[in-house]
Amino acid sequence: GSIIMRVLVACEYSGRVRDAFRKLGHDAMSCDLLPSDNDLPGCHYQGDVFDIINDDWDLMIAHPPCTYLSNSGVQHLHKNVSRWFDLFEAAEFFEKLLHVNIPKIAIENPVMHGYAKQLIGGRKQSQIIQPWQFGHTEKKATCLWLKGLPDLIESENVKEEMLLLPKRDQQRLFYLPPSPDRWKIRSTTYQGIADAMANQWGNL
Repeated sequence: GSIIMRVLVACEYSGRVRDAFRKLGHDAMSCDLLPSDNDLPGCHYQGDVFDIINDDWDLMIAHPPCTYLSNSGVQHLHKNVSRWFDLFEAAEFFEKLLHVNIPKIAIENPVMHGYAKQLIGGRKQSQIIQPWQFGHTEKKATCLWLKGLPDLIESENVKEEMLLLPKRDQQRLFYLPPSPDRWKIRSTTYQGIADAMANQWGNL
């Protein structure tokens, strides 16, 4: 039979990546400062990921907060000097995750701005993926920093179908109207990407 892995999904409250691994029989747990959107008993730790980082995990997939690291976050820095502290804090958190003692690590973040790249030691992402490579007719460049893992291979390329759609549909997340939940919807992992991670990295 296949090997059961202990999987930590850091900074996830949607449960989407966690549940994709659990569906395949892995012992997966999500962790976030927020409660989980679909809390299976014992499958979500609400608190600091570093409280449980040494619990003998085989694989960690992390989605650290990207507000101050991503290209779209540069505007915050120029508007408000105190946001530089937030940037340093976010970069330090990212770096710490990259160096934890877990054999297989994937860290997911949008394309970073130059300052952020310098703060994480100029470490370049391993690959850039798009939702349209995983069955979603949408564009949203996502960078993956990988350690001990192969690149994620596209599972269902729907680029042709996507290009037939109006720009507003291709960039659905970008055009979402303002709402209290907008940030939450924008940061939830696409189901096709979550499934690909579980199918490919759960079988190594």
